[in-house]
Amino acid sequence: MGGSAVVSAQMPPPEAFPEANLEEEVTIDSPGHLILFSPVREINNEIRSASMARLPVKGVGQLYEVQRGANREEARDHYLRQLQARGAQVLFECSGRACGRSNVWANQIFDQSELYGRDTNQDYLVGGSIDENGQPWVTLVYTVTRGNNREFVWVEHLVAPQGTGIPGLGNESARIKGPIIVHWQGGITFQFDWTAADRRVINDWAGEEGARVILTAYSELQEDESFEESMERAEKAADSLAQVLVKSGISESLQTTITVGPAVVIPNPDRQGDRVELMVITR
Repeated sequence: MGGSAVVSAQMPPPEAFPEANLEEEVTIDSPGHLILFSPVREINNEIRSASMARLPVKGVGQLYEVQRGANREEARDHYLRQLQARGAQVLFECSGRACGRSNVWANQIFDQSELYGRDTNQDYLVGGSIDENGQPWVTLVYTVTRGNNREFVWVEHLVAPQGTGIPGLGNESARIKGPIIVHWQGGITFQFDWTAADRRVINDWAGEEGARVILTAYSELQEDESFEESMERAEKAADSLAQVLVKSGISESLQTTITVGPAVVIPNPDRQGDRVELMVITR
């Protein structure tokens, strides 16, 4: 049975990024497929990683080239939104040199030479979920920019037998969904940069019995403002977004707001600046 047929039985592969061309598709059927849950290192020609596993999986690997006019960051966000919509957990993610050498990812992890690009222009994420039959699913997304500025995406969508242990994927952590990042602008009135799909996902998650929506408000400290002023901006933005959620059917009694402001910096390029991070914790 081909990889696509295997994975479509319960959970089909994520919908392809629309502005990319499929270059190659391979069937994955392995008793010990290597999956990394931390940055890759190469020591004495051996792959090293603080957290990695060789898992019995079946599935599909797909290589895409991003079309001109689009970029790999948009492709990555496309897949991340789909994983979030499915309630998947992000088990690991990295960007740039923090991921390790692109050469190792391309030639020793994925066996796809087209993925050999710039170490500074790559990112990787692993998402995981458990279906209604208790089978764990893992989706890997790696994007890279090559030296000639062509951009590629590699997606693996894999299923493992029931009971297979996946690092970081457990019943307790499965209760935490998100985050969905909502960037904001304003001071008195606020504009929020999020899609209709993001709003539907939050409402779906919040509809589960016992769910609580957590709004964590961040702000970027401006040169002409104090710490207290930056905190106040973040708090007002979160209050404004909370009212938007109320209008969409999520009552205030289901919401908790945490104001962080500029006090915490997260080393992830997607989690910077003025934003509210939405998460849902289920019972």
